[in-house]
Amino acid sequence: MAEVIITPTAATQLDAMPRPIQARMVGLFERLRKWPEVSGARQLSGNLAGHYRIRTGDYRLQFRIEGKTVKVEKIGHRAKFYKD
Repeated sequence: MAEVIITPTAATQLDAMPRPIQARMVGLFERLRKWPEVSGARQLSGNLAGHYRIRTGDYRLQFRIEGKTVKVEKIGHRAKFYKD
């Protein structure tokens, strides 16, 4: 089992989401605890190489792996997720 850590930025983004989406994100956190046996996770490329994303509907969660820790860095809607 991996430990899931949520960065302060991701926690703020999560708090700003509607309650039903927050519940879906918590479900993703539970899935990430089973890393690396997580279905649907995709490795990112380019300037995000070394990071992964997993989605639920139109929302994305970006994370990276540090040993046995999954560090959630960003949460957002797909329309603005990769623009920063």
